[in-house]
Formats: sequence, C-alpha cells, structure tokens
Amino acid sequence: MTVLQISSYAAGSWVAPGGGARAVASAITGQPLAQAGNDALDVQAMLAYARDIGGPALRALTFHDRARMLKALAQALSDHKQALYDLSFDTGATQKDHLIDIDGGIGTMFVFASKGRREMPDGQVYLDGDVEQLSRNGSFLGQHICTPLHGVAIHINAYNFPVWGMLEKLAPTLLAGVPAIVKPATSSCYVTERAVRIMLDSAILPEGALQLVSGGLGDMLDHLGAQDVVSFTGSATTALKLRQTPAIVQNAVRFVAEQDSLNASILGPDAAPGTPEFDLFIKEAHREMTTKAGQKCTAIRRILTPSAHVEAVIEALSTCLADTTIGDPRLEATDMGALISNAQKADILAKADIIGQEAERVFGDPNTFDGNPGAFLSPILFHCPDPDRARRVHDTEAFGPVSTIMGYSDLDHAAALANRGGGSLVTSLVTNEAAIAARLVHGVAAWNGRLYINNRTSMQESTGHGSPLPHMVHGGPGRAGGGEEMGGIRGVKHYMQRTAVQASPEILSAIGKIWVPGASEIKSPAHPFTRSFDELEIGETLHTPARTVTLDDIEHFAQFTGDTFYAHMDDAAAKRNPFFTGRVAHGYLLLSFAAGLFVQPDEGPVLANTGLDALRFMQPVSAGDSIKVRLTVKQKTRRNAEYGEVRWHVTLTNQNDEKVAEYELLTMNSIAAQPV
Repeated sequence: MTVLQISSYAAGSWVAPGGGARAVASAITGQPLAQAGNDALDVQAMLAYARDIGGPALRALTFHDRARMLKALAQALSDHKQALYDLSFDTGATQKDHLIDIDGGIGTMFVFASKGRREMPDGQVYLDGDVEQLSRNGSFLGQHICTPLHGVAIHINAYNFPVWGMLEKLAPTLLAGVPAIVKPATSSCYVTERAVRIMLDSAILPEGALQLVSGGLGDMLDHLGAQDVVSFTGSATTALKLRQTPAIVQNAVRFVAEQDSLNASILGPDAAPGTPEFDLFIKEAHREMTTKAGQKCTAIRRILTPSAHVEAVIEALSTCLADTTIGDPRLEATDMGALISNAQKADILAKADIIGQEAERVFGDPNTFDGNPGAFLSPILFHCPDPDRARRVHDTEAFGPVSTIMGYSDLDHAAALANRGGGSLVTSLVTNEAAIAARLVHGVAAWNGRLYINNRTSMQESTGHGSPLPHMVHGGPGRAGGGEEMGGIRGVKHYMQRTAVQASPEILSAIGKIWVPGASEIKSPAHPFTRSFDELEIGETLHTPARTVTLDDIEHFAQFTGDTFYAHMDDAAAKRNPFFTGRVAHGYLLLSFAAGLFVQPDEGPVLANTGLDALRFMQPVSAGDSIKVRLTVKQKTRRNAEYGEVRWHVTLTNQNDEKVAEYELLTMNSIAAQPV
C-alpha cells in the first residue's frame, strides 16, 4: 500500500513532509496510511503572507463578494465529495458519518453564503444595531460598526470532523474578510488536505486567504498579535495549555474554544414507556452513542431518566445497541465503524475504567474486538445507581461509544444532575409537556450553549441532539470552553472589531452607505420610481404635495375594509381614549394615501413592493388634517444581475410638519433602465 505524503500549504507553496513527520495509520487496518508534518515550515512567513497579502485582498471585497465566493467554494467541494468520501473511510467513518462531516460541512458553507447575501450589506462595513441619538436635535449620533480584523485566524481543529470542523470555522472567517491558517488533527489531516487542495485548485480564493499546516504549528502562536484570532476545538487540557501562550495572554489575542463536555439527555417524567417520546429518546441515545463511533463533542455522555424508568431505558437501549452492526465502515451493512486509532481506543478504555468505579457496566464487552488490528470497540453502557454521590461520571469523558444512565427524582434533581457536568455544549430534553420544558430551561440554560427539546410534534423534522447547525451558536460555558462558533452572522462577528462611531448624520451615512435621517437629501432629477437601481443614489428624495383627510374618507375606508374599530367610528368613545380627542383616521388608510402620493403608476424599474419594516404611528390624524410624504432612498442591495432591493425611508407629516408615521418600504428594482 502506497503511503500518502500529506503536504502543508505555506506562503503560496505546497511543502511536503519533512523533519518531524509522523506516521498516520488507517483506523480500519491499523496499517500505515500516510505521513504528515514538517518542522521546517516558516511560520512567520505564513503569518506575513496571510496578513499582508490575504487580508487586504479579502477586505477589498464586499460581504456579498465574499458570500458568492463561499457559494462557489461549496459547489467546488460538492463536485468532488466522492474523493473525500473515499479517503474518509480510513478515519473509521461510515457513509452515514460522511453525510454529517462532508455533506454537513459543505451545507454549512452554503448557509453562510446565503446569510451573507441576505443579512449583510453589499459593502465593507457591517452596521451593528440601530443609530443611537446622542443629542437633542439629532445632529450628533452614534452607530456601532463591525469591520474585519487586520490579522489572521488560526484554526486548530479536532480529528473527528476533518471537513465540517474546518468549514464551520472557515466560512464565517472568510465572510468576515479575514484569512485563515488551518491546522487539522494529524490523525485525519489527509482528508482535510484533500479538501484544501480542492478549494485552492478551484482558483476561487484570493492569494493568501487560506493556508494549511499538516502536522504541528511549531512556534506560530508565539508570533500572534491583537488583530489575530485562535479558534480551537479539542480537549480542555490542550485548550488550557494554548490559552497560556505568553503572546496570546500579553496581546489579548481572541481565543475561541470548543472543548469536550459531559452533555446530558433528559427523559421527561411524562415520557413513559409506550409513548412516542420514550421511543424517540431511545432512538436519540442510540444514535449519539454509535454515530462517528461516539466521537462527537456533542454526543450524549449522561442519560438522565426518571428513577421509575431506569430499568426500561437500560433494556430498550441495550436491545438497540445489540442490533448495531460494527465493522468495516466501507460496507453498506455497517452501522458503526472504527475509532480514529488504537491509541484513542486505549484512552477510551482507560476512561471507561474510571467511570466503572462509580457505575456498573450493563452493556458492552470491551474485549469484543481483541486481536483485530483496527480500532474497533463495542458500545459500552453504564448505570450509576447513586449519581448524587458520584463524581467521576460527571467529570470523565470517554470520547467514544460510552454513556452512563442515571435516575432522577424530580425536575429540580434532573437539572442539578445535568449541571454537574460543569458546562455543556448541549443538553437535550424529550417531553410532550410545555410546562416541563419551560421549567427545565430555567434550570439548565445557564450551563449550556444549546438546548434541544423534542417530542412527537417536531420529531419528524428535528435534526438531532448532536447536530450543531450553522444558524445557531455552537459552544458552551465552563468546561465546554466558554466560546461560541457559527450562530449565523454572530459567528462572523468573532472575526471583526466592533467600533462605536460618533458623528453627524452626514458622516454616518457616508461610513455605512445607508442614509441616516438628518443627512443631506439629494433632489431626484426625475420621479425616483422611474429611475433604475443603478441610477438611484443613496439620499435621493421625493417630497410630495399634501392631501387632506376627510370624514368621508374615514367612513368609506371603514365600510370598504370592515375595520369599524370604535376610534374611527364613535366620536364619544374615541374621546374617552387617552390617546385621541375624537374620531381618527385608520393607520392603514394613511399608508394607502401615502402610497397614492408617492407612487408613479407607469411601467418602469420598480418590479415589486416586497414589504415594509419598522412601521410606527406617532401622531393621530383627524378629519380635516392633511398629510404629505418624504420618500428617500435609504439603502441599495444588489440581489443578482437583473434586480436589486431598494430600501426607502418613508416619513408622513401633517400640516404642522409633525411626524405622523414612519416606516421603511422595500422594493425590487431592475438594475438598468428598461427600454421604452
């Protein structure tokens, strides 16, 4: 068998294994599969390549440019995922495991690409929150902005997800505009290297945006500064060691950690044997023990069940585990493959012995695969009869197919036991009672990064206890590392600096490329609805003539729509209302009149009205009052080559120039002027 030579990609060149290279064995056969590592990597050159070449190139792009780049990368990986599957079998992963790691990683990149286009501006500054009024008349305002860090992100990843573990960090990093140096775990780096080659060969990325270290980082962390980020996934012991690197401490380098944790799953007291929830609970526990051979940071390590159901849970789960086919992950009939290595198997068995000091093994024989050269291990299930007095079942993680069942007396007891883990990535609850869920959330949320609650209503579409999603944060407090990853745009902000800007409306408009009330208005050379997306300018404004609202208007609108609310129809009742002095016009009548004042009816660049945001009614309008409209182009977002979204700031004022209503109108406009 040819031994693969796993290279690093450093400062623009592929570097083959050299001094300090170590052998990597197949999880299936135990035989040498690859070698990786090179002590001679010029880490300072790599950092400079990222900071001086990759960073400026990425920052020159808009968020939408980067989002399109992510989508193209995801498509390139998807086109070559069979090659990744073929390699990944040797990590011990089955085809179902590949769907989580490889397809899941690609899917995560697609999600960030989509969110970048939908939730971030087509610019280089992200506005974080609303404008803050810092002065009485609004001439001095505040705005929080986020801009890319001018450093490099070092991603130190775990062995269990060589593709997803890389992409779930890489996607928000690149979307933020920060270059990355990826360091996968050596035991599975051959899969990561292939994925990196696919991305680099696609020529989609700017030069310097992505580098790879196959093997050790050397002294790279000693050269980090305040603009750099370290994102780590792995053991708490390693995380503590890395956090204490002098350069990281002295330079306040951002350090994001996702560590091992003693996750729990709680069977609700209502979920008795025979209910759909009980069956669901057993299915989830079995899946988490056997998927990736239990080598998941989110796997269920502690199974909490009402004391009355302990025996039923042991029996049902043991039956499922007994029906699990363990073996060569390349075979279609295999349910659970191998651990990453025999060294990992030895570590798991040592941890299982520690758990066994406080719990009884009720399923699984550690010696089942003795004599097999691969890293195969039977699932091992323990029962802890006294979880209150136990300690090691709450602080010892056997990172494999090992879990411990324990009984609880009531909901407060269940919460206390779950929290004994000292901080978890996820705790799940299976219940059909909303009151039970609400009470448990109050009891355990502070100790968890994610809560997963499932029942008969959601079970068909739920994603599973152990599935972090790119839309939601992944991380947790305490032992789990205290960090967050993903979470949509929240994850992107980890690689950006939030800055408070205080200035005039004019300056804030220029910085954020979004019109701020109080900034200059641009008189439109023609009706703005006749101007294409490209022709419209931020701040371009239309002022309409006024329209008087009559009592006949109010009564006709009430009868036509069926909205005969007393404030519009009963003068005496309206006067008893603390907000009105008599009958008032409908708010939606005012919106309709406003549209009638500013809409240009002819066919033109405006393709569709897609909604309105932030509607507020500030002052009642009575019969005899008049209203006029100011329509201003607030923001433009290109959606594709044919059309873009225009966000209009709309203000209605009365005959006294007092604000009556305010909102943001959204339209889709053609990019170029349409031929007549």
